[in-house]
Formats: sequence, structure tokens, C-alpha cells
Amino acid sequence: MSQLANLWVETTPIAPPRTDPLAGAMRTDVLIVGAGYLGLSAALHLAEAGTDAVVLDTGPVGGGAAGRNGGQIIPGLKHDPDELEALFGKSLGERIWRFAGDTAKFVFDLAKRHALEAGVRHSAWVQGIHSTKAAERARRRAEQWQRRGADVAYVGADEAARITGTDIYVGAFVDRRAGALQPMSYVRGLAHAALRAGARLHEHSPVLALERKGHLWEASTAHGARVTSDAVILATNAYSSALLPALPRSIVAANSLQIATEPLSAPDRRAILSGGEVLSDTRKVIRYWRLDDSGRLLMGGRGPYREPGPEKDWGHLRREVEKLYPALRGIRFTHRWGGRVAIHPDSMPKLHLPEPGLIVPIGCQGRGIGWQTAMGSEVARLVREPSYDAVLPITPIRKIPFAPLKRIGVSATIAMMRLADRLTEPAR
Repeated sequence: MSQLANLWVETTPIAPPRTDPLAGAMRTDVLIVGAGYLGLSAALHLAEAGTDAVVLDTGPVGGGAAGRNGGQIIPGLKHDPDELEALFGKSLGERIWRFAGDTAKFVFDLAKRHALEAGVRHSAWVQGIHSTKAAERARRRAEQWQRRGADVAYVGADEAARITGTDIYVGAFVDRRAGALQPMSYVRGLAHAALRAGARLHEHSPVLALERKGHLWEASTAHGARVTSDAVILATNAYSSALLPALPRSIVAANSLQIATEPLSAPDRRAILSGGEVLSDTRKVIRYWRLDDSGRLLMGGRGPYREPGPEKDWGHLRREVEKLYPALRGIRFTHRWGGRVAIHPDSMPKLHLPEPGLIVPIGCQGRGIGWQTAMGSEVARLVREPSYDAVLPITPIRKIPFAPLKRIGVSATIAMMRLADRLTEPAR
């Protein structure tokens, strides 16, 4: 496996957008820092509404998690509808779960409207249930969503084994609102759509300083270029930096790694997620997998908190494949890649407004494709209509306790969670 072999880069049919680094000075209505799903979605929706938007990114489009994830479109949030209504009250809680429940549909509709060639397919998300305790929660989740009209179900061990091709789970939560896509094709498609709509995009233009001057904002790049804007959307998510120092201290920017096998044989394809389903499970240290359009098995999971490097950082994913599917022992792995996800301790995405005209949406808790795309539209409306009541309450940025020790703490926590997973999984 080549260290830098990202499957999505190698297989996308979509050419990267043709942009230049920002040079000189520029004036715009809205500056967007970060060309991921949320930033590009916001730029697209702003441009369609007639608002001038400029997007700057440190690297190329798709260089962050938007081009380096598992391609699973999962609706909802970590919290179930009843929990959201208890946390936020009946009215706002209902608005949040309705919004979250429709995020996959938002992606399907947007991709169709802009004819994005991103391998988008509508299929079920299967959440593998690893313990009897997790099964109780999954049954409640299914009941809550069914009561609200969603096409979901809880299935027992036999049906879970039939769908997944492994007998490791005691059951499964099946959400038929979900889907999959080719992440690099999708993010590049969003970039092209935003450019066609009139947005401006400059890659390789890292913003080093952001300063409020009177009622305007001024951003300076590493190359000495400047952008003056009425408002700023900071859409850097897990790649947030010292540009807003409190922000990276408010999240755990965990690495999510993936590996891919060579294409499976026809019998193996028929045995593993043969309906095109995508899967993640309920373990504390999550596993997730799917087949791509060529029949490769893509296995994902958590990585080290530091930047991954040697092949051994992905070794646990190879072992998971062999554990789940003994028939695949010895299969060749051809690709490995990874990106960072922003996690909050309470498993909820956030919307911050630390200063007038500075909007900071952050966190997706593993639902990035759908949630970030839909939130792009939401913050685009908020920046156009400052009095708009957004789907998330605006909250202050709260630093995680002992933030400087996250690297040590996260590694120790993952080790403890792996042990807990082994102790709670039923014997096979």
C-alpha cells in the first residue's frame, strides 16, 4: 500500500477546479475560510441568492476530510429525537431532529439539481449493534423515528448477519434514508457548481490573520494578499487553527482512517452489504465499512491523534477485516488514507458567533457529508439575514478541560474504549 494512495483521488472522474492563489487585494460580501462541504455549500447558496462570496483554502479542494472520508451519507445525529427534545425543548428539539433527519435527502436533491457526477446512491445505513445494552438503545431509536414517520427498523441477529455477511452483531438499526457517494467527486462537484453560480475560489491561499476593522473584516493570507468583507464564515471544522485560538481547543480533532481491498470476488460481493448498504457500529471505538462501485471493501476506524504515518497505523483496520470476514484473509489491500473529524464532548455540532459578522459552524460527529452540506445552506441564510433563527442555537466557544493534553488523553481514552468493546461484545 502506498502511504499516500487515496482511493477517491485515483478514481474520481471529476477534474479539480482551475483556480489560482489569491493575489493582491479583494472586496467581497462574504469571505468563507475552508473549501470543504460546508464552505462550498455556503458559497453555492450565497451565490445563487445573489450574494458575492469568496472561498479561501490552505490546500486544494478535497485536501481535508471532504476528500478523505468513507463516503457514507448518514442522516440524523448521535442524539435521538426524544433526547433532542429533552435537551433543547419540544419546539427547537423537533426542528433539529427534522433538519438532521433530512440531511441525506438534502444531498440527494442538491446533487440531482446540479447534475453532480459523484456516484451518489440512495441506500440503507446499517448500524451494527455490538452488545445487548446497545440493542436496547437501538430499539428505542427505531421506535422514536418510526413514530415520526421515518423509514427505519430494528432487526435481529439473523437479519443483521444476512445483510452484513458477518455474525458478530446481536442486531442492527437500519435507516433507509441514507446513501453513499464518491467524496472527492462530490466536493469537486460542489466547487464547480459554486463557481458556475458566481462564487470565487482560491486554493493554496492560507489565511494567517483575521481582524475586525470597524464594521468590516480583513483577512490576510500567507502570500500577502488581503480580502475585505462584510462577514466571515469560518468553515475549517477539524482543521481549525490559531486563526481563532479558542476554536481548536473546543474540539477533539480525531483522525478517521480507511483502507481499501482489491475488488472482491462475485460471491464475496453478494455476501457483504449486497444491497449497497453502508455500515458503522455501536462500539465505543467505531468501525465503519462499505463496498465501492468496483466492489472493493472499504474499512474505516479511528487512528492515532498525531498525524498518521507508517503502515502500522492502519494495521488494526486490516485485522478488523480479517476478524469480520475470515474468508478475506490474505486479500490484497491497495489504498489507505484518512482525514480529521471534529468531535465535541456532548456529541452535538455547534454554531458560534464570537463577534459580529463572524459565523463559526463546527462539528458533525461522523455525519459530515449530509450535515455539513445542509448547514452550508443554513449559514448562508444566516449571513444574509442576521435576524434569522438558525436551526442550532448560537453558543459560546467552550474550551475542553485540559485541552493541551488532548493528544495524551485521547490516546489513553481510545485504549480504554477498545478494552470496553472487547468486554461487552458477546461471545461468538
